[in-house]
Amino acid sequence: MTAPSANLTVNADRLWDTLMEMAKIGPGVAGGNNRQTLTDEDAEGRALFQRWCEEAGCSMGLDQMGNMFARREGTDPEALPVYVGSHLDTQPTGGKYDGVLGVLGGLEIIRTLNDLGIKTKHPIVATNWTNEEGTRYAPAMLASGVFAGVHTQDWAYAREDHDGKTFGDELKRIGWRGEETVGARKMHAFFELHIEQGPILEAEGKDIGVVTHGQGLSWTQVTVTGKDAHTGSTPMPMRKNAGLGMARILEKVEEIAWSHKPHAVGAAGHIEVFPNSRNVIPGRAVFTIDFRSPDLAVIQDMETRLRAEAQKICDDMGLEVAFEKVGGFDPVEFDAGCVSAVRNAAERLGYSHRDLISGAGHDACWINQVAPTAMVMCPCVDGLSHNEAEEITKDWARAGADVLLHAVAETAEIVT
Repeated sequence: MTAPSANLTVNADRLWDTLMEMAKIGPGVAGGNNRQTLTDEDAEGRALFQRWCEEAGCSMGLDQMGNMFARREGTDPEALPVYVGSHLDTQPTGGKYDGVLGVLGGLEIIRTLNDLGIKTKHPIVATNWTNEEGTRYAPAMLASGVFAGVHTQDWAYAREDHDGKTFGDELKRIGWRGEETVGARKMHAFFELHIEQGPILEAEGKDIGVVTHGQGLSWTQVTVTGKDAHTGSTPMPMRKNAGLGMARILEKVEEIAWSHKPHAVGAAGHIEVFPNSRNVIPGRAVFTIDFRSPDLAVIQDMETRLRAEAQKICDDMGLEVAFEKVGGFDPVEFDAGCVSAVRNAAERLGYSHRDLISGAGHDACWINQVAPTAMVMCPCVDGLSHNEAEEITKDWARAGADVLLHAVAETAEIVT
């Protein structure tokens, strides 16, 4: 394969303008976005992406999970496409860049190649994966998981949101359920550009993160059951306080994660107590423990210890406890060839870089099971993400998209 010339770069102003235009759809209350999956806002964002892709000469494919595939043809009709993309859905209080940079970075690659009249042997397909965030419909990376054969489509369709609306019904309602069989597409490679969602690149002054691995993830939903009782008239020795049981379990979660430093992490992000009244001792607490590590054995140890420690705590307090594994995936090692393409691109372009282990889950983690895959990361201010204050600079976006362009163009084989 011939490496692209170092003067091949994206149009950074156009990429930035595209990001800002997409951010107008589903605006948040504090400068970010609330464009949750399968909402009317999601449908509007999809329509804008499709219009831009068609204006760039792409044909749009749509599968039965709503995954979008904008194809720029290659010179060899038999060559498998190089896919590039991420997701357009956001957290309820999400930023303007998480996921979106990867989708619109893929579009910018196609626009840049069009501007310069550059042809590739392999087609290039800019992709928007449905429901990466997993906020409205758990688990995260749902549609890419179906594509990779991790989940069944029927199971995904049956996922319910907080109001009892199913994924399948809402996908049909917003008009973005395609006819194409999910997972039927074959890929030559897949690349995903994403903001780091962590502080390392900014702290070290690096332009690019070359993602070599993805942390494994384990979500265990814990339900602690005690007894609702009056906070004022129930003697301390006679209480069965599910909230206190939860608090003691969360202390153990912290201890367990610290025991596997520096790469393991653990916390509870989802917490509910019932009846959640000021003068009622909680009779039930439901919360989800999120453990992550790049080492599968560490994840398994943390899961085992959580169950044993939580059971002991609840037994000692006269509480009942139940556990349900509600999500997770094994650690990921990305394809060596694709990782090298990313690293070589950064070096060729003169961008400072370092290897990274991704602490978050991404669609690339599932696609890695069915195609050679790698990720490119750029810094974000203070490492902040999943927050409306999430921010990047135009220069960071340019660097990430430039590296993505070179890695994709080299892998798709420029025709000279």
